[in-house]
Amino acid sequence: MRFGQTLICFITIFSAVGYQRLYASATERAPLDRPNFVLIFIDDMGYGDIGPFGSTQNHTPHLDQMARQGRKLTSFYVASPVCTPSRAALMTGCYPQRIGLQRGSGHIVLFPGDHHGLHPNEVTVAETLRSAGYATGCFGKWHLGDQKPFLPTSQGFDAYLGIPYSNDMWPSLKRFQCPELPILKGDKVVDTVKDMDAQASLCKRFTNAAIDFIRQNKAEPFFVYLPHAFVHAPRQASADFMQNADTVEEAQVEEVDWSVGQILETLRQEGLSDNTLVIFTSDNGPAGGLSAGPLRGRKGSAYEGGHREPTIAWWPGTIPAATRSDEIITALDIHPTLAKLAGTSVPKDRTIDGHVNTGVLLGHPDARSPYKHFFYQQGGKLAAVRAGDWKLFRNGELYNLRSDLGETNNVAANHADIVQQLQQLFIEFANDIQDNSRPVGIFENSRTLTPRRGIDGEDAFIPTLKLPLRN
Repeated sequence: MRFGQTLICFITIFSAVGYQRLYASATERAPLDRPNFVLIFIDDMGYGDIGPFGSTQNHTPHLDQMARQGRKLTSFYVASPVCTPSRAALMTGCYPQRIGLQRGSGHIVLFPGDHHGLHPNEVTVAETLRSAGYATGCFGKWHLGDQKPFLPTSQGFDAYLGIPYSNDMWPSLKRFQCPELPILKGDKVVDTVKDMDAQASLCKRFTNAAIDFIRQNKAEPFFVYLPHAFVHAPRQASADFMQNADTVEEAQVEEVDWSVGQILETLRQEGLSDNTLVIFTSDNGPAGGLSAGPLRGRKGSAYEGGHREPTIAWWPGTIPAATRSDEIITALDIHPTLAKLAGTSVPKDRTIDGHVNTGVLLGHPDARSPYKHFFYQQGGKLAAVRAGDWKLFRNGELYNLRSDLGETNNVAANHADIVQQLQQLFIEFANDIQDNSRPVGIFENSRTLTPRRGIDGEDAFIPTLKLPLRN
């Protein structure tokens, strides 16, 4: 199928949803000897923002302990340096270009009422695990489409409580005319984020919902996806964290650390820690006052700071304690790897870019990454490729990441042969995407989930990007 966008009418979308429900319609839960999974996905946290990855500003005792008891993954990559495409890759195991979500319909990410979203025919990690008998819950920021067929409960999750897109997409966003920021339970709006105090409550609200789900489903295998709104702007943390921090960024990081501690303690209390894999990572590099540590680049960049994320894997008794790996592992691997651990597999009828990467993740002796190369994007376009220690940008910059992690010394002039070899990978990737891509989801007559302030009737629900920008 040629790369591009295919219009999906209303009936087609809901037919596809029906297909997915059939795919994930297991009536019996998996045996209890299958592991549980908890995936904690932070928003805009940089490589240098937590103690295990070198932060001296932010106090992160729970993450420090998680690293001592688990495994640091120092070369964990996301597929994009911004929210929507990064999350699309995480859910599907596919580069965002392959599924038409390398950008939103009118912006680099999806906005309220966008008619684009994750195609209902895509199979998410939640659908794969639910089909294997897992209870599945999502608590936090989704950002893969806010129309009903695109929401988590239409994409494999039994339960959902969260915001459908970034927490800065609300009336205070100066350039855009955004509606009230909704909080959804399932596919229904149950509340709105009205002020900064409500922003501050999101971390605890989502954490508590995840804990409730774990306790309610402890008798059966479960998958908990906890994509926090923190540490994304507009930044505000709970008062008990704000009062002890020098900056709001510090307060937010430390509240996220608290959240991790609450999740791990719940697993211990419920006797689940020895049978639960917990993965902590971030969706892209840092923004604002957050830190990429030794890496060059930040959110939105194809330099390492935009794609390489602080990642810890924890599974007492299975993952060896206090270990680390610099082997490449990526968000693309989450879907096929969790499927493998659950005793199932990803769909065989489509291209999946991620790998089963259990050896690196779990710390098997002498484990090596299956990656021969990994592709970076910037601005929704292919921007760079890594093969071994070498990283080539489309603009011709070449770096050796083993000797130059900070990407400060462009050595392209001294390695014309390497440049030529890696340039060929760009061509092969583009051809593969052209020949093996799938359409983005499109929902006709989309509308925002909540109205804009002070506007009556349907005009209050016009998709944000169909309105003019503010001066």
